[in-house]
Amino acid sequence: MNKNHYCIIMAGGIGSRFWPLSRTIKPKQFLDILGAGRTLLQQTFDRLQHVFPVENILIVTNEDYEGLVAKQLPELHADQILLEPMRRNTAPCLAYANHKIHLRDPEAVIMVAPSDHVILKEQDFLDVVRKGLDFVTRNDCLLTLGIQPNRPETGYGYIQINGDKTKIELNESFRRVKTFTEKPDMDMARVFIQSGDFFWNSGMFFWSLPTIMKAFNDFLPDINQLFAEGKDFYNTSQEAEFISKVYPNCKNISIDYGVMEKAENVYVLCSDFGWSDLGTWGSLYDRLCKDEDENSVTGSNVFLYNSQNCLINLPDNKLAVIQGLDDYIVVESDNILLICRKQDEQKIKNFVNDVKIEKGEEYI
Repeated sequence: MNKNHYCIIMAGGIGSRFWPLSRTIKPKQFLDILGAGRTLLQQTFDRLQHVFPVENILIVTNEDYEGLVAKQLPELHADQILLEPMRRNTAPCLAYANHKIHLRDPEAVIMVAPSDHVILKEQDFLDVVRKGLDFVTRNDCLLTLGIQPNRPETGYGYIQINGDKTKIELNESFRRVKTFTEKPDMDMARVFIQSGDFFWNSGMFFWSLPTIMKAFNDFLPDINQLFAEGKDFYNTSQEAEFISKVYPNCKNISIDYGVMEKAENVYVLCSDFGWSDLGTWGSLYDRLCKDEDENSVTGSNVFLYNSQNCLINLPDNKLAVIQGLDDYIVVESDNILLICRKQDEQKIKNFVNDVKIEKGEEYI
């Protein structure tokens, strides 16, 4: 295990598309959504500690979740939990982590991973991680993992590759990135799949610390300078106060838009290791076991009649009789009930915003 390798796990999101199970007080990364006995954050940590020394794994999260991270990952020292006072997207949180790591190892090689993804082929994934780390160690570049798509998907961003698309060997092929594309509509998603040169954007990145810090200096110099001013405060009792002053001055911008879409030395490793970002109830439904009517049911007191293709997630202390539904999501948590067609699940964020406006933060 290489002491020069570091991993940044991003765990600050609120998972609003998994509402009402995922709430601001306890978002989906802190839940055992898959019934595996470990939360999504814990499963991410469990996987990555096979490659990275535990002391080199950093968790970036909102300060509201400090207790949840510490409880779920007791292996971590307090200095490994980076606390954001407010949400400013992924670029500021990575700049914060970069400068923390720089004090320990200016030549570090880094992987960035979300905390709430599903990986079905773990050994294949770990092999890809090692290849990615080796690639950015030997090359001055920014690397992302692109996932071989198996369907037109409107919930993911896409990466278009340069080069011969007929000679892609999955988990082996490094290609220069041609374009990054945001979530498409269904017609465009079908075009992407048919073209053969588009991959899903996994949101996982690799780079050396000197390379990413130069990229920040080139494309997001204001953010980079803000965190550079904290070199005397990191890992001291003054760090939290410094960060609380810095974050309000950071623009809200993603690493994708702020750096990856602007840099020229960007590559993608074309991959397939059973990945899902588990961003929606529908993506969870695809991963769960179903009965003979293609219903996935969580809850011991659910009676279904003439219902097919539904995802039902109810507490064991709730009894429900459901008749005549086809392709619906039914979820109850803390006395909040959601009933929504699966095809309309992208509207759940809108539902959450409406509830927030009408009823306040209590139900969010």
